[in-house]
Amino acid sequence: NYSCQRQPHNFFVLSLLSKFSSSHLSGAGGWSPLESNEQQWLQVDLGDRVEIVAVATQGRYGSSDWVTSYALMFSDTGRNWKQYRQDDAVWVFTGNSNADSVVHHKLLHSVKARFLRFIPLKWNVGGRIGLRVEVFGCSYKSDIADFDGRSSLLYRFNQKLMSTFKDVVSLKFKSMQGDGVLFHGEGQRGDYITLELQKGKLSLHLNLGDSNLHFSNSHTSVTLGSLLDDQHWHSVLIERFNKQVNFTVDKYTQHFRTKGDSDHLDIDYELSFGGIPVPGKPGTFQRKNFHGCIENLYYNGVNIIDLAKRRKPQIYTGNVTFSCSEPQIVPITFVSASRSYLLLPGTAQIDGLSVSFQFRTWNKDGLLLFTELSENSGHLLVYLHGGRLMLLIQKETENPVEITEEWLTTGTNLHDGLWHSVAINARRHRITLTLDNDAATASHATTVSRIYSGNSYYFGGCPDNFTDSQCLNPITAFQGCMRLIFIDNQPKDLILVQQGSLGNFSDLHIDLCGIKDRCLPNYCEHGGKCSQSWATFYCDCNNTGYMGATCHNSVYEQSCEAYRHQGKTSGFFYIDSDGSGPLGPLRVFCNMTEDKIWTAVQHNSTGLTRVQGAGPEKPYTMSFDYNSSAEQLEAVINSAENCEQEASYYCKKSRLLNTPNGMPFAWWVGRANEKHLYWGGSLPGIQQCACGLEESCLDMRYFCNYHLPVTQIVITDTNRSNSEAAWKIGPLRCYGDRQFWNAASFNTEASYLHFPTLHAEVSLDISFFFKTTAVSGVFLENLGIKDFIRIEISSPKEITFSIDVGNGPTEATVQSPTALNDNQWHYVRAERNLKQTSLQVDSLPKKVLEAPAEGHFRLQLNSQLFVGGTASRQKGFLGCIRSLHLNGQKLDLEERAKMTPGVKPGCPGHCSSYGNLCHNGGKCVEKYNGYFCDCTNSAYEGPFCKEEVSALFEAGTSVTYTFQEPYPVTKNASTSSSAIYVDAVVSKENIAFSFLTAHTPSLLLYINTYFHEYLAVILSKNGSLQVRYKLSKDGLLIFTIDSGNFANRELHHVKINREGRELVIQVDQVLKLKHNFSEIDFKAIKSLTLGKVTDSLSLDPEVSKANAYGFTGCLSSVQYNHIAPLKAALRHPSIAPVTVRGSLTQSNCASMMEADVNTATTTYSSSDPFGKTDEREPLTNAVRSDSAVIGGVIAVVIFIIFCIIAIMSRFLYQHKQAHRNSQKKEKEYPENLESSFKADIDLQNTVSECKREYFI
Repeated sequence: NYSCQRQPHNFFVLSLLSKFSSSHLSGAGGWSPLESNEQQWLQVDLGDRVEIVAVATQGRYGSSDWVTSYALMFSDTGRNWKQYRQDDAVWVFTGNSNADSVVHHKLLHSVKARFLRFIPLKWNVGGRIGLRVEVFGCSYKSDIADFDGRSSLLYRFNQKLMSTFKDVVSLKFKSMQGDGVLFHGEGQRGDYITLELQKGKLSLHLNLGDSNLHFSNSHTSVTLGSLLDDQHWHSVLIERFNKQVNFTVDKYTQHFRTKGDSDHLDIDYELSFGGIPVPGKPGTFQRKNFHGCIENLYYNGVNIIDLAKRRKPQIYTGNVTFSCSEPQIVPITFVSASRSYLLLPGTAQIDGLSVSFQFRTWNKDGLLLFTELSENSGHLLVYLHGGRLMLLIQKETENPVEITEEWLTTGTNLHDGLWHSVAINARRHRITLTLDNDAATASHATTVSRIYSGNSYYFGGCPDNFTDSQCLNPITAFQGCMRLIFIDNQPKDLILVQQGSLGNFSDLHIDLCGIKDRCLPNYCEHGGKCSQSWATFYCDCNNTGYMGATCHNSVYEQSCEAYRHQGKTSGFFYIDSDGSGPLGPLRVFCNMTEDKIWTAVQHNSTGLTRVQGAGPEKPYTMSFDYNSSAEQLEAVINSAENCEQEASYYCKKSRLLNTPNGMPFAWWVGRANEKHLYWGGSLPGIQQCACGLEESCLDMRYFCNYHLPVTQIVITDTNRSNSEAAWKIGPLRCYGDRQFWNAASFNTEASYLHFPTLHAEVSLDISFFFKTTAVSGVFLENLGIKDFIRIEISSPKEITFSIDVGNGPTEATVQSPTALNDNQWHYVRAERNLKQTSLQVDSLPKKVLEAPAEGHFRLQLNSQLFVGGTASRQKGFLGCIRSLHLNGQKLDLEERAKMTPGVKPGCPGHCSSYGNLCHNGGKCVEKYNGYFCDCTNSAYEGPFCKEEVSALFEAGTSVTYTFQEPYPVTKNASTSSSAIYVDAVVSKENIAFSFLTAHTPSLLLYINTYFHEYLAVILSKNGSLQVRYKLSKDGLLIFTIDSGNFANRELHHVKINREGRELVIQVDQVLKLKHNFSEIDFKAIKSLTLGKVTDSLSLDPEVSKANAYGFTGCLSSVQYNHIAPLKAALRHPSIAPVTVRGSLTQSNCASMMEADVNTATTTYSSSDPFGKTDEREPLTNAVRSDSAVIGGVIAVVIFIIFCIIAIMSRFLYQHKQAHRNSQKKEKEYPENLESSFKADIDLQNTVSECKREYFI
């Protein structure tokens, strides 16, 4: 049952190309050509244009001859054929598998044509081409008008002015010309509407009621379609309602809004179709009239052509005929980039040469023409090179003469897909090259020898056999279309070439131009610019923030958590919350603290702002610009574990909530443009807003996040005497990534998670992490009727991405040199687009497979998406999958796993994969949703224990770390009591620190024991470094490193490692010394001192001399075994066993390398010169309230609390009267909120204010 406008009729073959009994279905015999090759076809003449909706085929009766696949072409005239396309590809129909069965195919898009061709592509291997066909369709009637480039139709209105707020225009057209006006109307107020062809594209110009706009500048103009000058029918539909317009050309639609100050289109007198009949009319513009045919032209329901055919008075017919004249022009298509050519004969030895033709292509390079000239006058070549037209006459005995011609409008862009004409004329010694019939810009050259025409002309390329042809091609073969070939001023009949009676050819399509605009539609995503060649398209992703073959992949990570996972430290980054989705990247500040990763989005006003003079009639309003869209901010918030935003409000004689009718005087606006009246709404420490406390949030997973961000603040009560308010809205701050650690554990091969069908017809990306010990298993699968996608671990060292879009399965496999089933996290990213299929595993080389230029390309899936298994429940995955993203969308594995048997939410064991990210002795600690680096025993800090902890020392500065005595013994214990200290024996020292100084001598580090043993590191007078060991058996050992002056204001790194008897000293990562001790350990270490030793110890003379000066300079990241004494002094001075004497200032040694140390010490002894902030702060550069404001606010709050208690006990019953009195007793807050907030507050009035606020 096939449907069209009326009951379908069966059509049978009316013209046959070979002898057979019958070629319609169920008849005996069938069509079988004498030769079975790709040049055969069966053509059906249906007598008139009909609507074809279906076809059916059989093999030849009683034989082994049948066609297994075929294509269709159609035409109105039997010339200039068009291939049947579906899904933007030449459609290949499945044929028969035997001689008798009937295979039906319903056309997805019906075809209006008189002629139909069946093109056999493949046939039975054991037989020949054999075919019986039937065509299903309906009769087709239409009204057609033919315009010759000078004619037009005028549709005159019944009244002088036609004013419409709704218009519908529909038509079909066909033309060989790339330019021409299809219709135009205008009004005296400046309104107009114009539809015209421009370079093979259709442009719609609209202007509604704005006389200041002119046609050439700021009118609304939209262009759609491409290659519309192909002499085939194209449909157009324009629908306008007020300013909203839908513009459709063929199957492509563009929606837009018009400019102008009116919703109405006012047209005076008439609309003209096919051109503008009066070029001199005021306000009109100079454009070509349309040359071609228009069919079924309707304007607001009026059949214009029907009125013209019936000679109705409102239609003026200007030289228009009502049948479509078809030019008998035969185009040809050069298909192959290496084998295509056309050989045409010429007349040899004519004095001179004349060749002309037209071409269109997308390729920059290609041979257009080669001919061997007669009388030994050389070779003539015409070719494209870089989009430029080149002519070369070459003789073996002469230097080549080269002529280049620039295209007049774009200069060199002759590969723009438009038709270009080329004419080569030579007479005696003069040759002329003319492009696009522009004689004024023709190029001329004079040759030494006279030019005589040859007898063979090769167009598009050369045959493989050079010996026979003598054809030379210095460049690639031409891919594109040609037509109107003239040799010696005579046109060449290309149909004779097709029939084999003229010339020769290879890999040509004759009588059709198969050019295709691969940039329509534009498959370059995210604003990528599309360009193309004959076989493919290219995407320029510059300045888009995306990368890949189709600009599909974001160059940025999806969250600050992902940047931290890469080892990044705090700073500004771009994040793309939806990855390859439609939302663009957003600039944020990522603050990587040890316990949380904060994301901060700044807006345009984060400071304290005062407000005066605002009232209900003239409210104060401030809108906040986050330099992003609401959708981008919403994506950031929804992805985070928690978000917050500071909202501070200070008032002085400015009411906030105490209004008689309950409505507030100030509020803020949040997400979805909703007004919010609460300012906190929760008890201290709860970290939820009011809806979180009351469990009334629309989504309890987000708590207060649902209302953020703050987009506007409104204040309306600062217009009274001495009334004032101040507010501050901080940046949007979020921490965590709810998806990055979102994981599921699959415990059995039969277990899986299922999600809705994946919809990704033309582009797809899938990324996730996995870990497993299994040798194989399917990560993900989604099936269609024929299409499918699957990602699996096919062996311990192989990951395979399989996909079928209708052209047969494609597999991309990445092989790893090491096993992937090692229970470590591994990253997988699979991508598929129209150009390629790719698979990336960890940092291994990406596997890329190029997609075919033609064929099916839409991925059609219809089953559920299976994660961790398959629909057959076989080859399931055992292990963990986390952070699964599909086209930027995040799949919540944990939530789905909670309700699925055999699957558990979460997956432990992150430190086994990421523990190496914790440096300098930091310890990786597991969390449910990730890990963190514990820097307790490290001399460094930060999220990865990589940030140095440094301090400035002055001459008398001393930092002493005291080791706990194991037993209460006296300090002068005898050697016989050494057994008491057996637990305090240290058999190794791992010492590391960095220093910067300009002073010598200096004592850097001193370790002493209860047995008068010590280790000292000093700088000698000459700047050399000394390590002095005093052990009881070895006595005093001095190790001097004198490779330079270490007091040179540069940062030096020292490592002293003793393991048992062996000592190794490194300075600046260079091994300086090795030594073996006879004593193997320190006994009973007492203390470690940095800088000056202040205890009354008996120091040896050299150490005492250095200690007299102490240390002046910068010490950084001091580590002794598992102890970090300098970090303890700076971070935990109250709880660590550390004593600080003198001035110790946190600093940054690395930033001081070029600074004078004395100046630095003097300048920065009391404050941090580098602005170091507490790592516990959510944002390092966040706006902070002044300490005076904080103190003042706390004092006032405490005082108000006492006021409230007193008022409640004494005046509760008088609250209504007190409320009225309080309106007269408002007391001003101080003018300076920053410094004197708690000054000058009158006690009695404060109590009154408290009482009033209590009863709000």
